Amino acid sequence: MDSRLRSVGVLLAGGVGQRVGLTTPKQLIEVAGRTIIEHSLAVFEAAPEIDEIVVLMTPGYADRVREIVTRGGYRKVSKVVDGGSSRTESTWRALAALGAEECNVLLHDAVRPLLEPRIITECVRALEIHEAVNVAIPSSDTVLVATPEESIGEVLDRSRLRRSQTPQCFRLSVIREAYERAMADPGFAGLPATDDCGVVLRYLPEVPIHLVQGSERNIKVTHPADLHIAELLFRLPAPVPPGDRAALAGQVIVLLGEAEPAGEAARRGSEPAGEAGRHGSELAREAAGHGAAVHVLTRAGGVRVEDFGSVAKALDDVGGADHVVLVAGASRAGDLARASGETVADAVGTGHLGALNVARAARPHLRGSLLLQVPPGTGALHESGAAAVAGLTRALAREWASGGIRVNCLNTGASPLVAAQTSLDILISDLSGQVIDARVDGT
Repeated sequence: MDSRLRSVGVLLAGGVGQRVGLTTPKQLIEVAGRTIIEHSLAVFEAAPEIDEIVVLMTPGYADRVREIVTRGGYRKVSKVVDGGSSRTESTWRALAALGAEECNVLLHDAVRPLLEPRIITECVRALEIHEAVNVAIPSSDTVLVATPEESIGEVLDRSRLRRSQTPQCFRLSVIREAYERAMADPGFAGLPATDDCGVVLRYLPEVPIHLVQGSERNIKVTHPADLHIAELLFRLPAPVPPGDRAALAGQVIVLLGEAEPAGEAARRGSEPAGEAGRHGSELAREAAGHGAAVHVLTRAGGVRVEDFGSVAKALDDVGGADHVVLVAGASRAGDLARASGETVADAVGTGHLGALNVARAARPHLRGSLLLQVPPGTGALHESGAAAVAGLTRALAREWASGGIRVNCLNTGASPLVAAQTSLDILISDLSGQVIDARVDGT
């Protein structure tokens, strides 16, 4: 029997976005292809420690959030409640919506969309011992105390300073008692706390607030520049966790592109033909070596990725697949103005169009993930194709998330062996929507 307290993530999304320069709530602004609140919802939905999610939304926009919840399949969301006119009022309304049963409450600014799963894990773990937990990071700046005359009055000891983030986490009974005392205090309205830890510190000073290490990525979208910073941070590749490749045993992996079945080159007594062939053959060999059932579908076998019909028929013949990989084609370089029409058509056909065709044809058969490899290269022809495949990766990851299908992209710039090993680690990971560079040759 599981005796642990349930943990509830509360997304505080009651702001309007005036500092961002908008009249609509900033949590409904799109960043990296999703609204900000969707990014935050997705992190809590995916966290195994979280049992339930409650959303406090700007009055008048709750129905919009309910549509997002339904469309995105966020099953942990139990309530969408109108927020208040201030942070403390929104929290007070959230506490009223949680009922009487004791639980862990993680209060999170919905406009911190880059929250890392690690932080949720460490907060819930800390609540097993502590009644109040705050997420914070060391201050990298020197902090001054100004005089009324706008001169320096004091320089604070930076080694002891922390920048507060969210989630701020509590046992429900603790944060509720602190707010009940605050609401009963006539002076609270005139000098409200700026966050929930401030309420506990003021009204329950005997309760220590434990600190959990936050992250520089866990920014709060407050000003217009923050939107651009968040967009760039979302596009940074996530690290690929080393996985147990033995998990591939018995899985069906389909490789499309210029690859050869494992051992084919050795039987010929030669190396695989071409750069693309080496990447594909190494991946086939590595996957088969870990016990996967590998199907290699190549141009030599009549499967041309620029032709949807040939890809669809080949995948229909294979049947169900745990993973499908579009193997990187040949690298390209050079001035677009000097490229022939045939070169451009080939680059588009085997690159962007090939990725579209493979994705369309693979989706009915996929059980696990799609990996789109991009070859190294330079110049406009290469960069435009790589950008198109990266955009496709992120969009498909969103479209297919409700079906449990993951989509990632790998820029292959390392040796064939490193690219193959990185590809396998991506396949067995939980990553999705990531554009990853394999440009450091570790061999």
